Amino acid sequence: MSRFRKLSQTIWHCQYHIVWTPKYRYKILTGELAKDVESCIRAFSERLGCEVIELSIQVDHVHLLAMVSPKVSLSDYLGTIKGRTAIRILNKYKKFRQKPYWGNQFWSRGYCVDTVGLDSEMIRKYVKYQEVKERKAEKQRELF
Repeated sequence: MSRFRKLSQTIWHCQYHIVWTPKYRYKILTGELAKDVESCIRAFSERLGCEVIELSIQVDHVHLLAMVSPKVSLSDYLGTIKGRTAIRILNKYKKFRQKPYWGNQFWSRGYCVDTVGLDSEMIRKYVKYQEVKERKAEKQRELF
């Protein structure tokens, strides 16, 4: 099976490693709260047509490796994931809203993102293979 996904006129492989933290980087992502955060991330990713490859909820940050369709901008994806997850968590765990420094935010404002691309050796092999394939096709054309 190919690593690439297909749309009507696009073949894509957009994989991102994303990291973000709770507000003030508090060490609160444990137990039932961590399970709820994980299920929210998975559910909202699925609704957006994105695939969670790996997900790790640490006590003070989240690591997410996701395949995000080119139809979905990364900022929209993260905005939805962080925003909808925050709403669910703040509604379920009322204690966070009662503390004056939390307000209506659960997550810190920013995030870190890195693309996960094809390695250079694989690209070299692909280019070399395409060159060989093209030569074979030219030889077959010459025979006819």
